[in-house]
Amino acid sequence: MANQKEVLNLETIPVGSLGIIPLEGCRSLGKKVDEFLVEWRTERKSEHKDSLAFTGYQRDSYILKAKVPRFGTGEAKGVILESVRGTDLYLLVDVCNHSLTYHLFGKDNHMSPDDHYQDLKRLIAAVGGKARRITVFMPFLYESRQDKRTSRESLDCAIALQEMIKMGVDNIITFDAHDPRVQNAIPLHGFETIQPTYQFIKALLNNVSGLHIDKEHLMAISPDEGGMSRAIYMADVLKIDMGMFYKRRDYTKVVNGRNPIIAHEFLGSNVEGKDMIIIDDMISSGESVLEVATALKERKAGRIFVCSTFGLFTGGFERFDKAYEIGIIDRVLTTNLIYQAPELLNREWYINCDMSKYIAYLIDTLNHDASISELLDPNERIRGVVSRYRAGEIGGK
Repeated sequence: MANQKEVLNLETIPVGSLGIIPLEGCRSLGKKVDEFLVEWRTERKSEHKDSLAFTGYQRDSYILKAKVPRFGTGEAKGVILESVRGTDLYLLVDVCNHSLTYHLFGKDNHMSPDDHYQDLKRLIAAVGGKARRITVFMPFLYESRQDKRTSRESLDCAIALQEMIKMGVDNIITFDAHDPRVQNAIPLHGFETIQPTYQFIKALLNNVSGLHIDKEHLMAISPDEGGMSRAIYMADVLKIDMGMFYKRRDYTKVVNGRNPIIAHEFLGSNVEGKDMIIIDDMISSGESVLEVATALKERKAGRIFVCSTFGLFTGGFERFDKAYEIGIIDRVLTTNLIYQAPELLNREWYINCDMSKYIAYLIDTLNHDASISELLDPNERIRGVVSRYRAGEIGGK
């Protein structure tokens, strides 16, 4: 893919001088993305690299200095410490990073998604319309779980999207949006929701041995009807079978803001002896996905691998430790698109899917105003990595 990518972007003129501002909660991911871009642009050969249109094309870093200092009351302001005039600007924000704190009336206060989103708006406001184009990378879409109205309630995600557009954002790029139809709130502006299916499959094949990728030995499972499209895509690209669980809820009660699940009803073929890939957009507390894994084990399924774009683990890691210990799950794969606690990275059952190189490809391509359609469609790359696994070139020990 890298060679094709170099040819694609070799001669096209950049939209503007590239600038990246990772907010504090996204600093480590932004640093990795920056390192890839610096390496590629140093090595890239082009007769136009010294022309005026390519001014600032090759630099030691594309990260622009910015900060969001706070007053004693907890109020803040966005400050950009270098010029952004004419810049093709990319802001990276992780609204789920709960590890960051700020001082509030003498006490440490953990940052909520609301705080991160406000800081993003502060930096957009600090740009003051001077950038040539603004693209926001928001892997976990802010308020994406509040994307539709079922009673007299707010539509927070739609409001946030419209707010960003009104402030001058041109494109919003997110990953595995809870419901992609929320983009209908901004129908005339750029919005992409990207699935990390390739990264899941690649990480799984690199870390697990003995997988037979066919209908007789492997199944893709959706833990609910809402995320069925993810399992359908994985099953289609791997040429395996799929199944899904239907969450039967008690709609007469509300517990922690949702209707409690009574049972998981399974729809699909016989799972006995087959390895399972459960794929979902997020692990919140983990209760639901572990119930699904338990139900599959009761049906005599083989190894169980859980793939989730966002590993929130709001209920901690203990229940996953126990599930791994008693053989309910074998591996859990999540991305580094949101904050990962150090203790998670040390877990024996955990596999980290690094997305920094992929984001760097997207930024590099967009900066050249080239099509990202090939990057959004990973079919060819998935087939390639599966072929290498079958040939024994890659695979877990």
